Amino acid sequence: MSADANQARPESLFRRVSSTLMAICLGVMAVSVFINVVLRYGFGSGIAASEELSRLLFVWMVFIGATAAYPAGEHMAFTSLVGIYRKRPKIMAAIAVLVRLLVLLACVLVGRGAWQQVVVGLDSQSVVLHYPTALLPLPALLCAVAIGGMALVELIKRSPLDLGHGFDVE
Repeated sequence: MSADANQARPESLFRRVSSTLMAICLGVMAVSVFINVVLRYGFGSGIAASEELSRLLFVWMVFIGATAAYPAGEHMAFTSLVGIYRKRPKIMAAIAVLVRLLVLLACVLVGRGAWQQVVVGLDSQSVVLHYPTALLPLPALLCAVAIGGMALVELIKRSPLDLGHGFDVE
């Protein structure tokens, strides 16, 4: 496959967009905190919104990263269990189904809790920036929906378990 065709793939676009969003979050956080530190220690004042903005962006950055890590197989994996059974395709297929079902269960639990927090946060605002506090649990809900959707597609397609790395047993 050519480099141009590879860049047009949805996975590649998803990875580039998520990496760009995480970089923007990190850049804004770094600049905000740096300016706040300089103002606080250099001039005896600071920006009240800096801490609140940094917390919000950090939460979003973490969940964007978690969502982007799933299709790349970069989440924590039990490679020793998979390594033991890698030469037995039927057991590997069963493990893949079990893993996807557990991922779906985790997504349902995280998504349900995040949805409850989003609903609670709709009626309140942050102290300094006055954004709806529903924006703090919202990325957890979106992450759970996205990862759950990816796991469901993998389950339906019966995709083999791809951990994104080797099966070395340590």
